[in-house]
Amino acid sequence: MELHDLSLRDKGTFSEYLNFASHKLSVYAFENIYIWKALFEIKWAIIEGSLCVFFKDKIGAFLYLAPLAKKIKAGAVKEVFEILDKFNQNKEISRIENVEEGSLKFYEALGLECVHKSSDYLCLRQELAELSGDKFKSKRAGFNYFSKNYDFAYLVYRGEDKSGCLELYNLWARERSSNQKDALYQWMLKDNLSALRLLLDNYRDLKCTGRIVKIGSKVKAFTFGFKLNQETFCILYEITDLSIKGLAQFIFREFCRELKDYKYINIMDDSGLENLKRVKLSYHPVRLVPAYIVKRR
Repeated sequence: MELHDLSLRDKGTFSEYLNFASHKLSVYAFENIYIWKALFEIKWAIIEGSLCVFFKDKIGAFLYLAPLAKKIKAGAVKEVFEILDKFNQNKEISRIENVEEGSLKFYEALGLECVHKSSDYLCLRQELAELSGDKFKSKRAGFNYFSKNYDFAYLVYRGEDKSGCLELYNLWARERSSNQKDALYQWMLKDNLSALRLLLDNYRDLKCTGRIVKIGSKVKAFTFGFKLNQETFCILYEITDLSIKGLAQFIFREFCRELKDYKYINIMDDSGLENLKRVKLSYHPVRLVPAYIVKRR
């Protein structure tokens, strides 16, 4: 079985297989696969009609998302685990990550164990655009404060803004790092910077949508996202200068106002972090979309 190194040229092939179903989890998009080349060796193969995406690092290898096919075959899953076992000295870490809830019966019928991993937060776009009612009172107040007290420009991201966005991320990460000593969070800050660099380096080819807020000549906020399916848009990054009151609420609402073609906004998972969970719940998601890990018993 030939494993191919992932490249931007593969986007058309990935889109074909990703479009066999309407996925709700944010990982089921080429943009959210490709940017992790900054941290993983990513390879893919077509196995019994299924596109399979392998992530490998110094620890071992796993399948990043469920095999993509019109109809998954048991033989494809069997071969996936055989390939993973060749990479992994410890075969217990061979696994398929980010399996969707609707596929669980298929894997359970194969005698595999399905364990809940995380959940994406799915919000109604119209609610985020309007921020009406008592439940969004504090968000609305933050938006209004920023709008009234700052001279700013809300702009489409351009390549020349790259250095400003990276400078802002480093400032944001230093502030977050000093306030949050959790080891996982510290690790995430570094990893997300690597992924962000790759996103900005390949912004045009990935066809993400980006917006920035400038105050004077400085980038003080940025956000990037992508189309997940016909009714859902995913927010991949949102970074702001934490010293500016209401800026986070402003850029999030303005971005959601623009996305009129979508019913839902996926704001991704919370990575198991309680502080991130609180922030995401404060936007009152209408649904949590679960992701599962599939492994052998």
